Amino acid sequence: MKPTILVDPFPRSMELIFTKDKLKYLKSNYKLIERNNISEENFYNKNISKAKFIIGQPTLKLSTLKKAKKLKAIFNVESNFLHNINYNYCHKKGIYVLSTSPVFAQPVAEMSLGLLLSIARSIHIAHNDFLHGKEKYGGEISQNNFLIKNKNFGFIGFGDLAKATLPLIKPFAKKILVYDPWISRLKLKSKNIHPLSLNVLMKNSDIIFVFATSTTTNRNMINYKNLNLIKDKSTILIMSRATVIDFKDLYKFLKKRNVFAGIDVYPLEPVKKNDPIRKLKNVIFSPHRAGALDVVFKEMGEIVIKDMKLISRALKPKYCKKAELKTISKIISKPVVIN
Repeated sequence: MKPTILVDPFPRSMELIFTKDKLKYLKSNYKLIERNNISEENFYNKNISKAKFIIGQPTLKLSTLKKAKKLKAIFNVESNFLHNINYNYCHKKGIYVLSTSPVFAQPVAEMSLGLLLSIARSIHIAHNDFLHGKEKYGGEISQNNFLIKNKNFGFIGFGDLAKATLPLIKPFAKKILVYDPWISRLKLKSKNIHPLSLNVLMKNSDIIFVFATSTTTNRNMINYKNLNLIKDKSTILIMSRATVIDFKDLYKFLKKRNVFAGIDVYPLEPVKKNDPIRKLKNVIFSPHRAGALDVVFKEMGEIVIKDMKLISRALKPKYCKKAELKTISKIISKPVVIN
């Protein structure tokens, strides 16, 4: 008898994250039970006792989880660890809770570099001027431009996104500065990285990447007071979670100061049409699309199947990110918005 997978990948779809060949593989090797027009609670109460794997991260009551005698792993393809299941129980019973978030590291890193280069050389402005017949030849447009070579690069948060960005910017860096209270200073120093307090990092960086995840302790940790430590003509790139920044303070700061910004995430998405942040001239805006590539979504499917195969052989998963008990309670996530 084929092992059972409960299929509930909202807000993704199976066609989005699996190629035709991978879907064919799943259907050939597993019994897929999809949640269609049935309530989440009824679907899992009815089917969880049969399941070896779940694709999705539904809200599961403890009483429902206790019926899952065959369950080996929950694959969260939404890519945020949500506080809607009992992680302690899953850990106790050897049920892996896994996220496909590692697939976003490289595309977000590349987009971060792309935004930085466009800011540094006014690529977006020159392109728009050319389209409207207002191009400025030579160096006229380049008065506020800069080289990224020999700059101090600051990372606020040094997880997957930062680690993927580091090799892209390292050839240009004078120093790599990091603020991340979750990583030991000795570990960072061993990699020739300078661990600093948040305020010292913001004061000494020429280019700042905000890669911090949302936790119970860092909401609005970047605010008007420490934003004003940033030097004129510096650049800040906001690429991870908007909750770590007070966006009202960010707007006020960017409106007054000669500092550049690239922004991919926002506290409310979609951003309101009349939001004053849209009028800032020293910002490149990206509508939360840094990781949204078809090839990336298909990579989700790849790593899900790879880890399914490992788990089925009684081996530990190594491609998806595993929910860790010591940190999961501190992480604050919310479901992604699909417009």
